[in-house]
Amino acid sequence: MPRARHPFPLRWNDNDQYGHVNNTVYYQAMDTAVNTWMIREAGLDPAGAVRGYCVASSCEFRAPVSYPDDDLEVAIGVERLGTTSITWDLPILRSGDEKPVAEGRFTHVFVDAATQRPVPVPASIRSAVEQQLLTPAA
Repeated sequence: MPRARHPFPLRWNDNDQYGHVNNTVYYQAMDTAVNTWMIREAGLDPAGAVRGYCVASSCEFRAPVSYPDDDLEVAIGVERLGTTSITWDLPILRSGDEKPVAEGRFTHVFVDAATQRPVPVPASIRSAVEQQLLTPAA
C-alpha cells in the first residue's frame, strides 16, 4: 500500500514517569499526521462546511521509544475508503525505519458542519486518497 510519511519530532515533555513516550502522544501524532495530510494534499478546510470527525481510534504498542533518542514518523495509509468515512491505517515508526513501534487506526466520518449529519467524503479528499494512498487494482 502506498504511504505518505509525516515526521513527528518528540519533545521533552512527551516522556512519562517511566522514561518512555506516553501513549497519548501516539494519538496526537496520528491525528496531526492525518489532518496535515488532508489539509496539504486534499484541500481540507478544518473550519469549512464539511468536517472530518474522529469516531474511533486504536493503537497497539510494539516497542517503547523515548526522547531524546528517537523521533517518530507516521506512515499514512488507508484501510477502508467508504461513502462517508475513511479508516486510516497508521503505523508509527522511528524516523527512517520500517518496523512499526506502534500500529494505529483512526476512522473519520465526514459531516455537514451545520447539521452534524454524515455527508459523502469530499471529492477532493476522495481523489487524493485514491491517487496517493490506494494501491491500484491489478
